[in-house]
Amino acid sequence: MTNVIEVRDLVKRYRKAEKNAVDGVSFDVRAGEFFTLLGPNGAGKTTTISILTTTLRPTSGTVLIGGRDATEDPAGVRRQVGIIFQKPSLDLNLTGEENIRFHAMLYRLHPYRPFFSMMSRSYREQVQELAAVLGLRKEIFKPVKTLSGGMKRKLEIIRGLMHRPSVLFLDEPTAGLDAASRRNLWDYLREVRRKNETTIFLTTHYLEEAEEADRICILDQGKVVSLGTPTEIKADLLQETLIVDAGDRALLRRELEDLRLSVEGEGPFEVNLNGASAHQVIRSIRTPLTTLKTHSPTLEDAYLGIVGTAME
Repeated sequence: MTNVIEVRDLVKRYRKAEKNAVDGVSFDVRAGEFFTLLGPNGAGKTTTISILTTTLRPTSGTVLIGGRDATEDPAGVRRQVGIIFQKPSLDLNLTGEENIRFHAMLYRLHPYRPFFSMMSRSYREQVQELAAVLGLRKEIFKPVKTLSGGMKRKLEIIRGLMHRPSVLFLDEPTAGLDAASRRNLWDYLREVRRKNETTIFLTTHYLEEAEEADRICILDQGKVVSLGTPTEIKADLLQETLIVDAGDRALLRRELEDLRLSVEGEGPFEVNLNGASAHQVIRSIRTPLTTLKTHSPTLEDAYLGIVGTAME
């Protein structure tokens, strides 16, 4: 698969800073991929995505989006991407639909008309479809300043999808949304990706959203500390463990230690499988068990193991 994003040796140092905010970051994103950037606050996520979306210039390094250099041809990059920023950028004095209409005019998607009813049929249908998905059928025609923070976030999402970008940057897109709206949004984004082969580049603090990513890049202190599929990241750091207990705990502990297994706790015991399968270990245990279950590491387990407890 071809790469739609190529980042090489990216460095950003802010004026008077003692160290780089982004320090030699490199990664690729394949066309049509769901790629997630993770990291605690201050890790360099926002700086990185700001450079990729041309709102910030790097100190050094190169960024190519669809073959276009983000520094040399920012306008060319912007035509290919959609951006949903963490902080709203809506005109509060316009209605939600007027914000979207202005965006469509800037991207030359539809000729401008002074009223929604006078806009092209394709524009009206697209706006109504997106508004229905995110539950904004009525609110989209209200002044933005009267809407809640969650509704403003939904408007940002609708606006970012209007020109059907080949790469969609999502910076904390579901922050402020209720659970139902988050689910509806991701259902829609999956459909957009399937139909249009849209590349999705996500930053999020909801690790369950990252679980569905094709690949994840974890930043810490401006550097890449892990890169791979969710399964690879979990496997590199953590192993599946076995939770067991017995009426005779002393006998069970001796038996597990005789099998050269690492045992933690006073009971129930957490058993590190040391590369063996859970089935093999279970078959080797002769002590009658009162508790038996496996524990598979989550992405959150791996993430916290990589960056500690720095995430807020």
